[in-house]
Amino acid sequence: MNTISQEVEQSNKSDDRPISLGQATQFWLKLGLISFGGPAGQIAIMRQELVERRRWISEKRFLHALNYCMLLPGPEAQQLATYIGWLMHKKVGGFIAGGLFVLPGALLMMALAWAYVAFGNTTLMQSLLWGIKPAVVAIVAFAVYRIASKSLNHLWWWVIAVAAFIAVAVLKIAFPWVVLGAAIAGWIVGKMHPDWVAGGHAGSKKVESKAALIDDDTPTPAHARFSAPRSLALVLSFVAVAAIVYVALPNKALKDMAEFFTQAALVTFGGAYAVLPYVTQAAVEKYQWLSTAQMMDGLALGETTPGPLILILTFVGYLAGVKEAVATSPLASGLLAASVVTFYTFLPSFMMIFAGAPFIESTRQSLKLQAPLTGITAAVVGVIASLAVFFAQHTFWPNGLGGAVDWIEVAIAIAALIALVKFKRGVIETIAVCAAIGVVAKFGGL
Repeated sequence: MNTISQEVEQSNKSDDRPISLGQATQFWLKLGLISFGGPAGQIAIMRQELVERRRWISEKRFLHALNYCMLLPGPEAQQLATYIGWLMHKKVGGFIAGGLFVLPGALLMMALAWAYVAFGNTTLMQSLLWGIKPAVVAIVAFAVYRIASKSLNHLWWWVIAVAAFIAVAVLKIAFPWVVLGAAIAGWIVGKMHPDWVAGGHAGSKKVESKAALIDDDTPTPAHARFSAPRSLALVLSFVAVAAIVYVALPNKALKDMAEFFTQAALVTFGGAYAVLPYVTQAAVEKYQWLSTAQMMDGLALGETTPGPLILILTFVGYLAGVKEAVATSPLASGLLAASVVTFYTFLPSFMMIFAGAPFIESTRQSLKLQAPLTGITAAVVGVIASLAVFFAQHTFWPNGLGGAVDWIEVAIAIAALIALVKFKRGVIETIAVCAAIGVVAKFGGL
């Protein structure tokens, strides 16, 4: 197999042992099992393991791939794993890396969705979710703080972030248009003031150590060289697979899910937090597959599972399947619909990596993508802030904005935010403590 690691073997004398597909598979499986903490945490884990510890890829090549993935709709951490797996071991390596990044979390999410449907109305489950919901508000607010503190390094990026917040939360402008406007604004700022555009990825550190298997000057292997006809053929192949599966779906409800979640995967940028307003609007209001409260419960459960946070769409699919009775039993309906939703959510990500990454590899010496990327990142901050406000409204005012405030939920959210920001506690730990508080508070009569 003509992998990039084998090409490096002859030129990289600091570590002449190529990484086999089996070794890489073991790592990607491990990553899929431990990738908690949302996209920022998952990218940090990959960087620590691949750039610093294992030296499979250099900092510069890692960040170049990451910048492309951040420009794409869909889960950037899963796409980054797919990109690196593809770069090392061709398309089979990309499918293994991206697939194992998703599979453990998807299976666990289906199990949690089954438990939610079966036991969601019990006092214990309601108490757990009552404690977790304010933690979700804090986690989303923390995501705003974390991204803003690392990426909004000039007043103009703050302006774009605030404008995006107003566009989504107040003017109800569709997110793809917000992204397009932000990319154009970023491009203009980059042309006028290139020094305002941050180089590299926020929060990254230059690693100075022995050469990596895929180093800064490692030649692009044959399978990663750009060819327009080959990329077009790949796109057509993925479209054909999606169409074949779509035709085979047994009823209209499943076809509706395939259509909607394919569209969501192609037009929503900025990761799970940014896609949620779009999905919530359609799934709750248009299709009525679930309620806003159930959507928040899905996000709460999604925070406790490994893999991309966008796997909450698997939860949405499970509940939609049960409601639409797409199979012979509630369990079969949930599993079938969840599988369809997961398939159509992630298939476009593989297509965009396999078809687009060769072109990105050909632009490794160019910084033209950095300015639009910075504009999009700023807009994502505003969109996530709008999501935090949306969730806070439904958590702190359970009976609507005209009703009473649930001050205990407010207090739990503030405590969770302090734990995340000041005391650097982990997401899973914070959720567990808040869930325990919910149980104690509910059974204590608060």
